[in-house]
Amino acid sequence: MGLNLTWEVREGIVKHETEYDIADAQEFEPEKRGHLEAQIANVADELAYTAHDLDDGLRAGLISPAGLDGVGLWEKVRESIGWRDQPFDETVRHRLIRRLIGIEVTDLLLATQKRLEESQVDTVAGLQLLSHNVVGFSDSLALLNREMKSFLFKNMYQHYRVIRMQVKAERFLEDLFEAYTRNPETLPDEVQDRARESDVYRTVCDYIAGMTDRFALEERDKLFDPHKRP
Repeated sequence: MGLNLTWEVREGIVKHETEYDIADAQEFEPEKRGHLEAQIANVADELAYTAHDLDDGLRAGLISPAGLDGVGLWEKVRESIGWRDQPFDETVRHRLIRRLIGIEVTDLLLATQKRLEESQVDTVAGLQLLSHNVVGFSDSLALLNREMKSFLFKNMYQHYRVIRMQVKAERFLEDLFEAYTRNPETLPDEVQDRARESDVYRTVCDYIAGMTDRFALEERDKLFDPHKRP
């Protein structure tokens, strides 16, 4: 079945811009920028990755405060709360991440307002015809974010513990997919009905995609653990 998304949502997805993902927007008015909501989603996505991945890395011990010495954005944040060589605990980590988000949001609002004023656009349609996105960080903060993303990529995303979890997750999903498609009768009755009406592979994909992590773990145990009640 898949998702029945509106044209506007699909346009926003197609025109979602990152440094590593350039989508083909030929069917979605490629001469136009993403609409306003899409531009906001672009930056919100980047902000969330920067702040919450840093938070996760510190909390999990994948990266350390000392390891961040010299990273411009980190230095800016800890200077703003006056933290330098004091003990690092959960309260300090929370303060640092909260201040990081505050700095990012404040810069985003001010930089976006400046671009809107300079562009002199007064309609959503006019905004999409500009040669650049109006929603975004200032040039100086964008450089700091770029440095932080490079640090996280090298020291967190490529950490051996993260890679191990990625491999485990791939095997886990492959096990579920193979078990369901090989024996569709193991699926709940309503899912079996959908599989008979359409394509079993598409149906299983949709079913797995709709699972929470906890439910997926329980399903795998029910399918493969002989001591678990099906």
